[in-house]
Amino acid sequence: MVIAPTPLRDRLGAATLTAVIVAALGYALLLGLAFHGVTGPAQQALATFDLSPEPPPPERVVPPKRKINRASGKASPPNLRSKATEVTAPIPIIQVVPPTPIVVAPLPNIGVQATSGASDRAGPGTGAGGIGNGNGAGGDGDGDGSGWERVPRLINGRIKGSDIPDAILDVGFRGVVGMRYRVETDGRVTNCIVARSSGNALMDQATCRAVEKRFRYEPWRDAAGRPVRSTVLRDQQWDIDPPTIDR
Repeated sequence: MVIAPTPLRDRLGAATLTAVIVAALGYALLLGLAFHGVTGPAQQALATFDLSPEPPPPERVVPPKRKINRASGKASPPNLRSKATEVTAPIPIIQVVPPTPIVVAPLPNIGVQATSGASDRAGPGTGAGGIGNGNGAGGDGDGDGSGWERVPRLINGRIKGSDIPDAILDVGFRGVVGMRYRVETDGRVTNCIVARSSGNALMDQATCRAVEKRFRYEPWRDAAGRPVRSTVLRDQQWDIDPPTIDR
């Protein structure tokens, strides 16, 4: 079978149609690349804001220790105690007809009676479950105990002899320096001032410097256990004897 060749006119028409289609596609592509869309709300600037840190808890003030001249509570009377039945019995004699057994203690105050031990009557003492009239810091006491928060506790406060001026060591000194200082959240002492002078300005200044240098505290902690800055009032007693002179 012999296939007749395609006429030249038909081949030129097909090539021309193909060129037109390719040109149209290229023109459409150029228009798409040159098209600039309108910027919408998606390109709006991002809003920013600042997060303020949580404010620190308020500062606490610790007053100086004071002596309490409150009368001591009296001791409670002794508790009532129950004793076993004081009954003695001889060793029973075995008979042909044994007697009815009797539960007794072989010796006084020794036995397994049901009444041995504590009495069923509540006594007036301060045992477990009782309420005393002392000065404790318990739940029902009337003492001076602390609440839920923990006050600062001095863990290191030894002042050395090198902290005392030589002029004081040469003549001796006796007096009380009243101070007011701040305990930071890390336990260090800062901002020490003399609230009540001992009468010797040199010793007042030396005491404050030594306290800031040597004292370390377990800081005040609130109910949540967080360290809190606090102010402490403290009296420092000095009894420095002058040096003895050998003759």
